[in-house]
This record gives sequence, C-alpha cells and structure tokens, in this order.
Amino acid sequence: MALLPILQIETEDVPELSIVCGDPFRAAAIAEKLDDAVELGHTREYRSFKGSYKGAELAVVSHGVGCPGAAVCFEELIKAGVKTIIRVGTAGSLSGSYAAGSLIVSTAAAREDGLTRQLVPPGFPAAADSQVTDALYAAALAANPPGAVGKGITLTIDAFFSGAVELPHETYKRAGVIAVEMEISALYVIAALRGIRAGAIVALDGDSTAVDEGYDPHRNIVAEAVDAEIRAALEAMAALARTK
Repeated sequence: MALLPILQIETEDVPELSIVCGDPFRAAAIAEKLDDAVELGHTREYRSFKGSYKGAELAVVSHGVGCPGAAVCFEELIKAGVKTIIRVGTAGSLSGSYAAGSLIVSTAAAREDGLTRQLVPPGFPAAADSQVTDALYAAALAANPPGAVGKGITLTIDAFFSGAVELPHETYKRAGVIAVEMEISALYVIAALRGIRAGAIVALDGDSTAVDEGYDPHRNIVAEAVDAEIRAALEAMAALARTK
C-alpha cells in the first residue's frame, strides 16, 4: 500500500473515476448520493470519499480554491490510477445569455492563471475531453430546461477580488467566453500532460463583474443549480464508466 503524501489516502483505495470540487462540504454532499460511500481521508482542503453510482465505482475529492492547490489534488489522483476526472463547481457569468442558476459545460478554458504557465508554453490549449464533454452535456440537458444549460469556453483566473490592475473579464466577454472560475485550466492541462480524460460543469452563481459589490453564492437558485450539476456529473460518470 502507498500513501498519497498530500491527500493522505491509500492509492489502492482510489477508483479510476473521480469527481472533484472545491468545497469539502460539497464533496460530502456528493458522497451522500453514492451507494456504500466511505470517507477515505480529510487533510487541509482535501476531503476524499469513495462509493458507487449505478454500478460505477468512483471517488469524490475536494481540491480547495485556486489552481496550485487543485493541481496537487489532480496530480495525486492521477498517480493513484485515476483515468477520468470531472470537476463540479460554481462560476461567475460572463454572458447575458445565461443567468444565475444556469449550468455550463466547459469545452475549454482560457488560461489566465499562473500555474499552467509553469507547466506548458503559452500557446498550449486547455481543452476538455470530448467524450466527457458530450456525456456531461447530454446528462445536463436530459434533466434541465434547454435554456438553462450551455456549453462553451470558460475563463480561469487567480484573482477573486479586483486590485489596481483591471481583471480581464470584459475582454473575454467580448471574445464569447461564457463564465469565469479558478481551477479548470489546471485540470485540462494536467489531464493532457498525463494522458487522462477530464471535463467540467459549473453552476453560475451571479454576474462575475459584481463580486466586489455584494457577491452572494448562497441563494436557493444557486443551491438548486449545484444539486443539478452534481446529478449531471454522476450520470455522466455512469455513462463514461462503460467507455473507460
């Protein structure tokens, strides 16, 4: 048996499929939807569970906020043998076409983070696996109104609150980017480097340009969207388990 040094879980306990999320409490909420769920470990921001959904054995692991800490989670899961990772999270909207409570499947991520610049050249794309994207989008559409589900490019940045330098939200909004969050580019780049499948689905929690004025991700509409994206991710994993 080998212990993963940061996640503090045994490699042999980790299935080939894993859902990841930022919040340790969200990881526990996802685990509650699994059959025979057990907690594998909890250290720092990393809380890990294992169980099954419709016969597919999978792990659920929280990775905290931001690319550097999340990258550690992704790398260790891959070292343990994970072959497919789906990120479930929240994001700010960059498009007037999608309101708070909508679900967005990320097909690729614009890399405005610092972490991936230290891993690959500037021109390297951060792209989702097409099988994972298709499974997520199909699962989300099957259980939600078409107008509440979208797919497209998301933006990954490191800064949450603005400072003296203007954040790039408006530039990427004009370029057609749908939403902004803080970890997807790291997932997609690491997945490409290590040869695994990865995808992501996010629930929109509000206007990304209004974070400094009164950000409130705890509204019922957001909670309902998070539950919907969790169900979509689980259904996608059950489908992907047949094609791994």
